Amino acid sequence: MKNKSELTDFYYKKLFGTLQKLEIDRKQLRSRIITIGFFYTFIAVVLFFTLLDKFFNVEMLVFLGFGYFSLGALVYKFLVKDYTHEFKHSIIRPLIHALDKNLKYTPSLHVPQRYFTRSKIFTQAPDKLSGNDYVKGTIDGIPIQFSDIHAQKRHRDSKGRTSYKTMFQGLFVVSEFNKHFHGSTVILPDVAVSTFGDFIGGFLQSKNLSRDQLVKMDSPAFEKEFVVYSSDQVEARYILSHTLMQQLLNYKKRSKHPLFISFTSKNIHLAIEYNKDLFEPSVFHSLLKYKVAMEYIATLHLAIGIVQELKLNQKLWSKQ
Repeated sequence: MKNKSELTDFYYKKLFGTLQKLEIDRKQLRSRIITIGFFYTFIAVVLFFTLLDKFFNVEMLVFLGFGYFSLGALVYKFLVKDYTHEFKHSIIRPLIHALDKNLKYTPSLHVPQRYFTRSKIFTQAPDKLSGNDYVKGTIDGIPIQFSDIHAQKRHRDSKGRTSYKTMFQGLFVVSEFNKHFHGSTVILPDVAVSTFGDFIGGFLQSKNLSRDQLVKMDSPAFEKEFVVYSSDQVEARYILSHTLMQQLLNYKKRSKHPLFISFTSKNIHLAIEYNKDLFEPSVFHSLLKYKVAMEYIATLHLAIGIVQELKLNQKLWSKQ
């Protein structure tokens, strides 16, 4: 597997010609979006003030606002469709193959919902789950798969109107662990302690009725960042050795985003919250910018790097 420096070299040396062509397409697309957006907004404003005198009420205002943004999103998606397709097939696909030839990339698919639910990272199953940029294969002989995931829960207000609220949006990774777990252990960002302090935060953690038993770890640094729940206290402490806790802390530092982890069956699941679709091409920023390039590279390397970062390719435990 290539390291981040080697992948960056590949990005600029092997893909630069394609990037330059895409940069021309991006500038043309940006101009088209701005022009269409201006006229679309102008027509929407005229329509709004035309209807204002005849039908004005709060519900009409909400309906028009929802219609404006929904139609605008569809128009934008239609405009960027070809550009996005070309970017993923000519840039992201070669990057993934450069990382490791054992990886297969399918832009239109995502990690199956059963893995998301099985992870037990979230206490409720999503009512709507979508995603894309599915990568599956092996790294150093270890099975791994990941993709963008957008999980949502359905809500109904007092008038029966349905809306969807995001549970999770980001990168979801599933990899095999060299041990079969009898229970399940879930590791979450420690929001309670960081918000309310050790005493109140610890009390709130222990009263989380939607979770298994609270597990107190003997690493202050780990306890500061994470809270651990498990159906088996002994197994949780066996899994979370001092070495693995430090590796998870290092991985969290690299990700720079909220990190959720679980160990169930024979797999480790990681959910890294970005609140955006990760591998979509930039339309309003140059693809040739180093910062833009590094965001794609760093995200890919982070997903694949879990095998080596946590030493999943080393048989530290025997499977039971």
